[in-house]
Amino acid sequence: MLYNIKINDYSNTPKYQQIFNSIVEGIENRDILPGAKLPSIHEVCAEFDVAKGTVERAYELLKEKEIIGAVKGKGFYINYTRTGKNLKIFLLFNKLSAHKKIIYDSFVEVLGPGVAIDFFIYNNDFRLFRDLIQRQTRNHTHYVIIGHFFEGGEKADELINSLPKHKLVILDKLLEGVSGKYAAVFQNFEKDMYQALTEALPLLRKYTTLSILFPSYTYHPKGILNGFYKFCFEYNFTARVIQDIQQEVIQPYQVYINLMEEDLVELIKKIKQTTYIVGQEVGVLSYNETPLKEFLLEGITVMSTDFAQMGRTAAQLVLSESVEHVENPFRLIVRKSL
Repeated sequence: MLYNIKINDYSNTPKYQQIFNSIVEGIENRDILPGAKLPSIHEVCAEFDVAKGTVERAYELLKEKEIIGAVKGKGFYINYTRTGKNLKIFLLFNKLSAHKKIIYDSFVEVLGPGVAIDFFIYNNDFRLFRDLIQRQTRNHTHYVIIGHFFEGGEKADELINSLPKHKLVILDKLLEGVSGKYAAVFQNFEKDMYQALTEALPLLRKYTTLSILFPSYTYHPKGILNGFYKFCFEYNFTARVIQDIQQEVIQPYQVYINLMEEDLVELIKKIKQTTYIVGQEVGVLSYNETPLKEFLLEGITVMSTDFAQMGRTAAQLVLSESVEHVENPFRLIVRKSL
């Protein structure tokens, strides 16, 4: 039965989960029949050069789901021809940040145990994104994809359009050029930015200038800038775009809006070198909530999509076989930094 087990060293899916997924797939495809004996833990370790604990964890999970049983002194055997779970998901994220982990955790929680997930990360690199999609075996029931790229992303739609649309779920950002009927859970970046700033307007009135940290190398959508400019024009704020926080001299009566976490660190350092009072003489407004922002600078005001809800909605679209497009909720969290 060793040939039924597949381990991909490039996958971010833990190897014990890959072993579990392989056995489940073999049962679902009827390549593995009831009563079949599994290879011993030692045999799997030797064949795939994995740790004993990895194989033990996979077999324990199979036992927990009652997919296999153990006969003392003889080994492990298949209980059923089908597991009752036949979802196999190709999950492709641009990175595993704190926000993406929230999406992943809520997605997996709603799907429930036993669903096979092949999880990959491409680090905003289009070439790796392309290779991962082209290398996948096309035997997945669903393809759940987040598309953010530093460069080269203009060709992503060609790759995604090659996938079966009824199996496709796009997360976070709608990609221009992707056609057909497919599911999506997305942020409306322009509208979200404009509405969050409008909600914060009473707090922003004590400042004259809004400065957004938007590096030239960022993967963040231009819709964020569109919403920012629209708000500043409508409510008569001076609008500045800062591409390099390292070169910035902190000035009073400005609100600094950061998108990248590394920019926030540098911004806080620069503010602490001044005598300006945060929340009175200088403001900080951060994009995307993380637990740490509740404590930095005695609380940083945040505008953020609901990442947990994004994961839950994506799982529900998978389970219901829906091709609906769902706009994810966005919120302003007010703290002392504004």
